[in-house]
Amino acid sequence: MKIKQAARVFLAALLAAGPLSAWPADAPAQLRDFAAKVNSGTGQFTQQTIGAKGEGKRPQSGEFSFKRPGQFKWAVKKPYEQLIVSDGKLVYQYDPDLAQVTERKVDQSIGASPAAILFGSGSLDEAFSIAALPGKDGLDWLRATPRSADAGFTHVDIGFQGNLPARLELLDSFGQTTRIELSHIAANPDLASGEFRFVPPKGVDVVKMQ
Repeated sequence: MKIKQAARVFLAALLAAGPLSAWPADAPAQLRDFAAKVNSGTGQFTQQTIGAKGEGKRPQSGEFSFKRPGQFKWAVKKPYEQLIVSDGKLVYQYDPDLAQVTERKVDQSIGASPAAILFGSGSLDEAFSIAALPGKDGLDWLRATPRSADAGFTHVDIGFQGNLPARLELLDSFGQTTRIELSHIAANPDLASGEFRFVPPKGVDVVKMQ
């Protein structure tokens, strides 16, 4: 999975992470409060990747929604459209410009990405080290560091405002940082029953990843 896609799926999986029992007992308080008190939500995001020399790639923006356990929608609106949807079992990535849908099992989609930290599959303690960081920019921070040397990223920092995530910064193995800013989060709204159902549009190619 590409790092940019991994960052998006990680953030969406953070929002839709599984039961509190799946989280390490020593996880920072903000993380555990978020898991315990926020069962669904909607909001907006902006995302940008900064190169190792400080050069910025074109920013993206869009909307997201989630419902525990494991359901989420991550919709890029600008500068182009892209959609990632999980119904809790399968993850669909739809690229309208390519007229293509990629379908993966949830575990397959996040197994090698930072999303595995918070999705509740496998042993989090075996795969990641999670620790609190000093506050900055008015946010409370934690860092998730993969224990595997070939994970493809160095660490993921998550900034919380209250018990809601407000910023995510993922440093990859090439020195690039992907920053995602969250805003206008509505906690525990009523969501339509079909919010996370995805049907591929007619005429698009569907690629099922084994």
